[in-house]
Amino acid sequence: FQMPKMPGQDTSACAYSCCFSQGKKLSDALRISAYVFSTGLLLFTALVNSGSWFMQNITLGNFWQTAWLEFYDYMEGDEWTIFLIGAALVPGLAFWGFNGILLVADITGKPTFITRYRIQLGKNDPVDTQKLHKAIYTALGNQVFISFPMLVPMFYIMKWWDNTFSKELPTFQWFLVELSIFTVVEEILFYYTHRLVHHPVLYKHIHKKHHEWTAPIGVVSIYAHPIEHIVSNTLPVMTGPMIMGSHIVSISAWFSIALVTTSISHCGYHLPLLPSPEFHDFHHLKFNQCYGVLGVLDFLHGTDKMFRQSKAFERHKVLLSLTPLSESIPEPPKKDE
Repeated sequence: FQMPKMPGQDTSACAYSCCFSQGKKLSDALRISAYVFSTGLLLFTALVNSGSWFMQNITLGNFWQTAWLEFYDYMEGDEWTIFLIGAALVPGLAFWGFNGILLVADITGKPTFITRYRIQLGKNDPVDTQKLHKAIYTALGNQVFISFPMLVPMFYIMKWWDNTFSKELPTFQWFLVELSIFTVVEEILFYYTHRLVHHPVLYKHIHKKHHEWTAPIGVVSIYAHPIEHIVSNTLPVMTGPMIMGSHIVSISAWFSIALVTTSISHCGYHLPLLPSPEFHDFHHLKFNQCYGVLGVLDFLHGTDKMFRQSKAFERHKVLLSLTPLSESIPEPPKKDE
């Protein structure tokens, strides 16, 4: 037996039921999101704290601290020599060691484990040796005649801070803080100086040299006009440590990381487990997109719109398999094909 329904009762009941259902779904979604977020935050905090404790108390606290003291004593506290080794020699070896491997692949086309991950297919296969020689000579010249002299004023700025050559290494946690600040400072300075040299007047006389390579290779990362190398390549990397008054070990690690990562951005290969170079490779291909390092300022200024609509954006991620992304996410066929 059912009670007779009043006119309009079905509509109001349905509306109430629908609202109740939507409200419950929203409540469940918020509850699940809060649970996932809080759990993830707790796990992340635990991992960071555990990793920091391990690095500080086992790695940095013992091995690295002892090694630093032994090195400092061996150099008899000669701060200038220590600074040159940390700020010039170690990063230089990191740069040329990494690029040496890439140059073998660029010149010989082997090993295929590297060359099969080429981003711009058919480009630099093999690399133009005349252009390559010019790039290597220019890169070496920039390091020896520009980067090296710029370390002299930096040395005295670091001595003024009276912390750079301390016998006590910074904690691993503090190094992570510094690394974050260095990265933000570099992103800001590089983005705006990079956009500046793209101004038609400056581009023609300065930045055009760097863009001779529409399909870049690793060593091209510091293939630039001397003015550009000072303003856009070197100062953005040096400024963070000078602001923070960083330890020479932190400076050495940061300079090495910066040189290797910019080499990855220019290398032309999207290799497994390494940061994606698709962003900056797209800049060399299109010229007016992707000016920054992280892409944050490009997003804010809208200078990555074309990139976000491209297949390169879909490939802009860390490759976790052995299948090249150029195969799994290929470029669409051209209209005339």
